[in-house]
Amino acid sequence: MANYDLIIQGAKVYTPSGLERLDIGIFAGKIEALACLHDASAQERLDATGLVVLPGFIDTQVHFREPGLEHKEDLESGTRSAILGGVTTIFEMPNTNPLTTSPETLADKVARANGRAWSDFSFFMGATSENAAHLHEWELLPGCAGVKIFMGSSTGSLLVEGDADLRHVLRNGRRRVSVHCEDEARMRDRKYLAEESRDPASHPVWRDEVAALMATTRLLHLAEEAGRMVHVLHVTSRDEAILLGKWKHRATMEVTPQHLSFTAPECYNRLGTLAQMNPPIRSVEHQLALWAAVADGTADVLGSDHAPHTLEEKAKPYPQSPSGMTGVQTLLPVMLNHVAQGNLSLQRLVDLGCAGPARIFQIARKGRIARGYDADFAIVDLNRKQVVQRDWIASKCGWSPYEGETLTGWPIHTVLRGKVVVRDGELQGPPAGEPVRFLDVP
Repeated sequence: MANYDLIIQGAKVYTPSGLERLDIGIFAGKIEALACLHDASAQERLDATGLVVLPGFIDTQVHFREPGLEHKEDLESGTRSAILGGVTTIFEMPNTNPLTTSPETLADKVARANGRAWSDFSFFMGATSENAAHLHEWELLPGCAGVKIFMGSSTGSLLVEGDADLRHVLRNGRRRVSVHCEDEARMRDRKYLAEESRDPASHPVWRDEVAALMATTRLLHLAEEAGRMVHVLHVTSRDEAILLGKWKHRATMEVTPQHLSFTAPECYNRLGTLAQMNPPIRSVEHQLALWAAVADGTADVLGSDHAPHTLEEKAKPYPQSPSGMTGVQTLLPVMLNHVAQGNLSLQRLVDLGCAGPARIFQIARKGRIARGYDADFAIVDLNRKQVVQRDWIASKCGWSPYEGETLTGWPIHTVLRGKVVVRDGELQGPPAGEPVRFLDVP
């Protein structure tokens, strides 16, 4: 008779065949059996009666601010937020201090995460005009999630603005490139609109949908020329979504919970600069287009774009106030609430938050509940109603744009590679995150 390290019993389990009532047998961190295991022996059992076991969610866009900006967030607090929210794998962005633009800065992040990260982790290598010639080698380094391009909304060498530099980056490498698409020249020309208004509601006027579409269009044609697959992050506008639906051979598309949940001008009137992010929250017509992209399959991935700043920083007068908001801990509860409201199915949520990231980024052994895969689970109560409260937010910045909202559907337990790391909403230590493995890296 099999002897398992852990058996999860009593729940409905979201397998590739859909929701099934069965037990999960886990051995050596991987799923060993999906069956009735009442008579099997195990070192530990987790009773999940009345709950639903989903694959651990994969958030492929977070900013955890370490090194250099640890007063906002660090790798321990950021991954703690993730794991409490049912997110078991994160990809972290390169705009730290120093920037992640070399093998040394990448290795430093991996070393900082080892022994401190609650979730599994990987880090993007930032593209610059100076390092472009080396990216085909550096994108294969241990702990590297791939290459990230900032076409807008960045400073210093991380801004890759001109076509010549973009071509150079896209031609040097083979893994999918993730890109922030806003046209920097248009935003420079229009910044006076924000400076004159001093109103956060002018954020989507300054950084308008034309700036986003211009950059996305340029990227797609340059990627086609280079023969490179690209991933367009935090898509916000109707015309971008329509365009990306015609380029599925070359590009994938990310949506965020905040762009699916908030609309302008209401969110700016209510939240002020707490609603300020790049690209901006836009009007309802754009939000409806994003939901259409979710419904018709154009959207591939759900990412939080967790980008924390302190309340003191956010209190600066607009537009001196920094852009970004928390989101990794609320990603799953917010989207489960949308499931409860009928805005998408549980199947589509799992596709966007688990299977989609694993597929497009070629993540090994993650994204589904199947034999041989990592035993990463978000175990949720689909019917639980809970208010988002500030004392629940583990991020160092200590706030959430969803504070005070009642959401239906909450993570109860989180399992990472067979270890119960959150039980009944409480952390179970020590942190044991590891670097992500990829199928397209030798």
